[in-house]
Amino acid sequence: MQNVLNITRRELVAYFSTPVAYVFLVIFVAAIGAFTFYLGSFFTRGQADLQPFFNFHPWLYLFLIPAIGMRLWAEERKSGTIELLLTLPISTFEVVLGKFLAAWLFTLIALTLTFPIWITVNVLGSPDNGVVVASYIGSWLMAGAFIALVACLSALTKNQVVAFIIGAAASFIFLMSGLDIVLGAFRGWAPEFLVDIVASLSFLTNFNQITKGVIDLREVIFFVSMIGIFLYINTAIVDLKKTA
Repeated sequence: MQNVLNITRRELVAYFSTPVAYVFLVIFVAAIGAFTFYLGSFFTRGQADLQPFFNFHPWLYLFLIPAIGMRLWAEERKSGTIELLLTLPISTFEVVLGKFLAAWLFTLIALTLTFPIWITVNVLGSPDNGVVVASYIGSWLMAGAFIALVACLSALTKNQVVAFIIGAAASFIFLMSGLDIVLGAFRGWAPEFLVDIVASLSFLTNFNQITKGVIDLREVIFFVSMIGIFLYINTAIVDLKKTA
């Protein structure tokens, strides 16, 4: 566990050693604030809740999470430090887990900085804070699934731009898989159980269930399982690249 913590600390410090982290945090907080109060019609809805705030989280993650995760492995491969990292007396999974936790904690920092919006809504009205807490937890779980996916794809290339593009594309697929526009392409020829499987993989659908205010164990298991699966694949890819 100490190895994982050391890797996590190393990666988290690396984020804040460049302006990228600060730019990301400013863009995230500014964008979510603008979307909530203006595009979300917060002032004209006449209802003091954070539903518009959470509605925009998946779509912001679609672009901002790949920006966080693209460097996790692509930069290591480009600079050549991955060989040195993997020669240390630590397992590949420990490195993968440490990098993931650093990015996930960074996302938690970004979410924490949005708390003034929550406070503002409480000043203006009486929102259901239980729903807000559940939605925050759901948002962080969803962010973890996005990060694990993007980190996995980042291990395939040494080009950060390529990692960003394929990460954003894959994230979009998992985000949209539960919507009719995607399921319609399967219903014409695929058996019903396959359509149900595709629908169940939707990050958006599972997140929307949590934002209703009840943290169902099924949604928690879904996001935790997706994180575990992508971390396992990430480890396998790094090991494969190491022996290639």
